Amino acid sequence: MADQTFLDWPFFEPAHRELAIALDAWAEHDLADIDESDVDAACRELVRRLAEGRWLDHCVPAAFGGVSAKLDVRSLCLIRETLARHSGLADFAFAMQGLGSGAISLKGSAEIQKEYLPAVRTGQKIAAFALSEPEAGSDVAAMATTATRDGNGWRIDGEKTWISNGGIADYYTVFARTGEAPGARGLSAFVVDADTPGLEIAERIEVIAPHPLARLTFDNCHVPADNILGAPGEGFKVAMATLDIFRSTVGAAALGFSRHALDAALDRAASRELFGGPLADLQMIQAKLADMALAVDASALLIYRAAWTKDLKADRITREASMAKLYATDSAQQVIDEAVQIFGGQGVVSGSPVEKLYREIRALRIYEGASEVQKVVIAKAALAARKDSQK
Repeated sequence: MADQTFLDWPFFEPAHRELAIALDAWAEHDLADIDESDVDAACRELVRRLAEGRWLDHCVPAAFGGVSAKLDVRSLCLIRETLARHSGLADFAFAMQGLGSGAISLKGSAEIQKEYLPAVRTGQKIAAFALSEPEAGSDVAAMATTATRDGNGWRIDGEKTWISNGGIADYYTVFARTGEAPGARGLSAFVVDADTPGLEIAERIEVIAPHPLARLTFDNCHVPADNILGAPGEGFKVAMATLDIFRSTVGAAALGFSRHALDAALDRAASRELFGGPLADLQMIQAKLADMALAVDASALLIYRAAWTKDLKADRITREASMAKLYATDSAQQVIDEAVQIFGGQGVVSGSPVEKLYREIRALRIYEGASEVQKVVIAKAALAARKDSQK
């Protein structure tokens, strides 16, 4: 069993500790038999099981069957960490239900919230978040997809890519340029059902850690006026507010991968015989294990500081979430690489646990803000804080 002493940290309340322990036991039993050979089918089954286990209750506010009055980031992080430690695909399925509905929870009209959020919680609707484009990933202001007023609604035209759950989602939270102002200030967010005429799955994208991923095209795709989230021109704010909640949880998923890798490396080092004794007796291996354990605890501290701050202290945690996401994902890459090294040849055998972790961790350093972008965000926050202190 992975170390759970961090649950005694003051960031958590008794309900958080109970959640983590209960989910760990559930995942041990209910995720062991998932067949991932058909990724689409596996994700649908995982959403069904997560809903049945009531874990998706944490993806929506209490008014729609959820657990907390508003999304509790500490709970989301604990769930993603625990699921990622057991199954990267289960973490993905949970995360997308939250990310794909987060903007609805924050800015959807009462009618939109009532239509979508209960169905997300029960697994009846699979959610997706469509922000990135071929020429607008990290640079959201370069978005080219447009939404034009069209009678009693909007007409969306353009293209989205790298869309998780693309091809299996029942609806997409789509961001498009509505032109109220230049750059990021002229974007809006919409809910678009997957069966809306004009929305097509143009391409399914295969990646090194398989999960549903697609390129979408919009051609004269008409959505009702009520499907806008917030006011026209507020799309960038909607996107950033959503990512402010879920960016820390990306770090939590990386932490789950790190814990799995550390546990596997500790077992390997203790049981593998080399030069007449356990591998763990070698000081070089001990140094690796020490660095890995340090990275795990440092990541956890940054993640749960950010989550606690969001839940109890501040509406926006852009700096804290960026630090958590950056450090946890980058350090997880190093922890997993060291685990592969400790396993030696066995570590690069296709399908072995650490080889799978090696593939799963890589995308987390790119999506929801690449590591380089997080550094820019952190530096700007530090410079702004310096400027404020001199006033």
